[in-house]
Amino acid sequence: MTPIIPPVTVSTVGGEPQTSEQWARLEPLLPAGKKPGPLPVWSKRQLINGIRWRMRTGALWRDVPPRYGEWETVYGLFRRWQRDGTWSRILTQLHAEADAKGLITWDVWALTPPSRELFSTPTELGDLQRDKPGGVAVEPADHGLGRSRGGLTAKVHLAVEHGQKPLSFLVTAGHRHSRPQFQPVLERIRVPRAGVGRPRRRPDRVRAD
Repeated sequence: MTPIIPPVTVSTVGGEPQTSEQWARLEPLLPAGKKPGPLPVWSKRQLINGIRWRMRTGALWRDVPPRYGEWETVYGLFRRWQRDGTWSRILTQLHAEADAKGLITWDVWALTPPSRELFSTPTELGDLQRDKPGGVAVEPADHGLGRSRGGLTAKVHLAVEHGQKPLSFLVTAGHRHSRPQFQPVLERIRVPRAGVGRPRRRPDRVRAD
């Protein structure tokens, strides 16, 4: 079961490559390579575009278009950065920069988008995954899956600021009610200050569906 991360914003259906301006913002936040030697066959930008494409479409990892790299390499980067917390660190840094520039409007919506069936299962990646479950975030024992009228589904509970930037999220099984997740998802909001001071955790106003 592939852990869920917040989807990366893309411009069109199918996940077009990010613009040069977007890449210029993202590249300095990426971890530096540690292995000396020749340049890799697939650039980080290609692989990340492959991850964006897969997250936007919900397709199988095996269906990632070859122009983004071998699907095993695309998945490997996604999973490695999920395990070591790279994606979380990038999102946290982007939040801090946005808040310092006044780009976060602290009128927060707590909502639960319609649940959907998850496509990435252990069967897709083989009965035995190459790496063990786990990472900086502990995956729930039920993988966030639950039986509902639509079959095996999951719910992503979000706290989103007024400019539609996700501030926190929580994954539960699809049959779990949204109301009990209201307080937990708000408690996960944590936006560091650009200078000194504690991270901001309290919205000015909160709305819920």
